[in-house]
Amino acid sequence: VQLQASGGGLVQAGGSLRLSCVASERIFSTYHMGWFRQAPGKEREFVARITSSGRITYYADSVKGRFTCSRDNAKNTVYLQMNSLKPEDTAVYYCAADRNCGNYDKSYEYDYWGQGTQVTVSS
Repeated sequence: VQLQASGGGLVQAGGSLRLSCVASERIFSTYHMGWFRQAPGKEREFVARITSSGRITYYADSVKGRFTCSRDNAKNTVYLQMNSLKPEDTAVYYCAADRNCGNYDKSYEYDYWGQGTQVTVSS
């Protein structure tokens, strides 16, 4: 499975961005999808996850109420809508895919990773 993330950019605090992640795999609908981020000098951290059906989502406490994860299985695409952005949201954002139902907030659970897209929020 190849994943291609896009949609990052520079935005002012309070603004919005929508990230997209397109998967090459035609059986995309069988994968749970996650979003992680990594800021300079910090470890990669969990942001959001959506189950293969799209019915269930999970969010890190730091983004709950501001970010929304969704997917369109017909387009092999998962989205991360980010609203009310804060400078501390600045990071490289990665999408990832897995078929397991284990520790969804752990990066080691995920089998495939996209290349990352930079999000910079200015104050």
